Amino acid sequence: MALAEAGARGRLLHWPRVLLFGDSITEFSFQENGWGAALAERLVRKCDVVNRGVSGYNTRWAKLILPRLITKSTGAESVVAVTIFFGANDSALKELNPKQHVPLEEYAVNLRSMVQYLKSVDITEDRIILITPPPLQESAWEKECLAKGDRLNRRNATTGEYAQACVQVARDCGTDVLDLWTLMQKDQDFSSYLSDGLHLSTKGNSFLSAQLWSRLEPKLSALPSLLPYWRDVDHTDPAASLL
Repeated sequence: MALAEAGARGRLLHWPRVLLFGDSITEFSFQENGWGAALAERLVRKCDVVNRGVSGYNTRWAKLILPRLITKSTGAESVVAVTIFFGANDSALKELNPKQHVPLEEYAVNLRSMVQYLKSVDITEDRIILITPPPLQESAWEKECLAKGDRLNRRNATTGEYAQACVQVARDCGTDVLDLWTLMQKDQDFSSYLSDGLHLSTKGNSFLSAQLWSRLEPKLSALPSLLPYWRDVDHTDPAASLL
């Protein structure tokens, strides 16, 4: 059978998508032992996990990008879940890092506008998960800053204010939320979750992966495996099984 004929006979395969939208902690999530890679492994043959992390970005920039990533005409109906994971850069101290800093009130407005946009393209609130920034281990991050000739440009207490704002936006908008800032600090030595005081270590990636999956599993566990198991394919007439 010619491939063109096979394509005409078979139904188009629609692969559902999980969209991960965030800053460097999302961009790096497909590295070895990353939380995004772990999620993709769990969902293999059920849906595509799409990494749209942009290192260094804040919500002021992210809200401009989101409509370019997903529209009604570019498959919004295939999106089964979206994570919005910003705040680690927004919460940078204005006097020391004005380029990345976003005021707290604007941060909340930006998050809300992104949720509202997703709803406008028919991605309902039950498919949206906001993730707060993780806590900041100041002494470790200060070493990173000093190595670049800078002063400590973030504070954990400030990051906590942004995390609280993220949680409130989720409550107001009816979305799920993963309060990473609070959950990680239930462990007295949360520094083990961080590789440099800001970004996630292997342990931190594993922690986020488990916490996120506990929220996604009820939404995605019923997704069928795409295409039949190989033992179930009729080898005498594979078209009967595959088209």
